[in-house]
Amino acid sequence: MTDSLDFEKPLRQLEERIARLVKSGSQKPSVQETIRKSKARLAELEAEIYGNLTPWQRTQLARHPQRPSMSDYVNALMTDFIELHGDRLFKDDQAILGGFALFAGRPVMVIGQEKGKTLKDRMRRNFGMPNPEGYRKALRLMKLAEKFHRPIITFIDTPGAYPGIEAEQRGQAEAIARNLMVMARLRVPTLAVITGEGGSGGALALAVSDRVIMLEHAIYSVISPEGCAAILWNDASKASEAASALKMTSFDLKELGLIDDIVLEPLGGAHRDMATMVTHLHHTLDKHLQELESLSPDELLSRREAKYRRMSVHAPSVSNRASTAN
Repeated sequence: MTDSLDFEKPLRQLEERIARLVKSGSQKPSVQETIRKSKARLAELEAEIYGNLTPWQRTQLARHPQRPSMSDYVNALMTDFIELHGDRLFKDDQAILGGFALFAGRPVMVIGQEKGKTLKDRMRRNFGMPNPEGYRKALRLMKLAEKFHRPIITFIDTPGAYPGIEAEQRGQAEAIARNLMVMARLRVPTLAVITGEGGSGGALALAVSDRVIMLEHAIYSVISPEGCAAILWNDASKASEAASALKMTSFDLKELGLIDDIVLEPLGGAHRDMATMVTHLHHTLDKHLQELESLSPDELLSRREAKYRRMSVHAPSVSNRASTAN
C-alpha cells in the first residue's frame, strides 16, 4: 500500500509483515499458519476501518494522491475521445479537460477537472483549480453539445476555482455564474459525477445537472474543512470537526436530497481496485442516461427547475413557526 493515510497505518504494518513472511519462502507449517492468520486479521481490520470512516477520513480518501482522475475514467469508460481546446477568448486552461467521446455506444460530451499525476503535470493542471478561461471552455463545449444534441457528462474533482488575483481580474465570478445559468437551461441531458473533491463554486460550475452522482468517498461542500475551521475557530487544525459539521459526505448529501445517487467504491477506495470502480460507475451512468434520454427537452427543463427549487425550501423549526404566528 503506497501513500497510505494516517488511519491506514495499521493496515500497512500488517501488509508489510505478510509480505516479509511470504518473501522468506519458508514452507514451515508455523510460518504458513501465521500468514493465514495475518491475512484473516487484515481482512477483519479493513472491514472495521473502512466500515466506520469519519467525515474527515472520507475527505482524506477523496484527496488521495492515487485516486483515479477524470482522464482515468474517460480512458476506462469511453472510446474515441477527441479533446477540444480553448475558450476562444484567452487561452486553453489545462485544469479543464473536455471533448466528444462514445459511452456505451452513444456519443456524449465529457467535461471535467483534471488534477494531474506527477508534480510537473499537477503544476501544468494548476492542481485541478480552473481559471475563468477553463469555465468558459467548459461553457463552449456545453453549447456545442447542445447544438449537436449530445448528452453531457461532467467529472468533478477540484478543491475550488483558482482564487488568484489574475483569475479575479479576468472575471472568475462571472464565468462561474454564467455556467450556472446556462447549465440550468441546457436542452440536453446532463449528468454530473463527483469523483473526489467537490469544492465550492468551482465544482458547482459543472454540477447544475439533471442528475448529480457522487462516489462513496467523495466530498461536496461550499468550503473546505480547513477553510471552515479557520473562519469559525481561527484554527485550521480543527478541520476534522468542521468536516463533520459541514455534512459534506455522499451519505449526508443523499439524505438531504442534494444529490441523486451514490456509487459504492471498492474496499479502501477507488484507487485500490480501479476495475471494480469502473464497473460500478459504468452501470450507474448508463442507468441514469437511459432514463434522461427518454425525456423530451421540455420535460428535462421542467424537472431540472423543480429539482433545484426543492433544494431552496427550508422548513422552519417549531419555535420559528410559533414566533411567526405570534
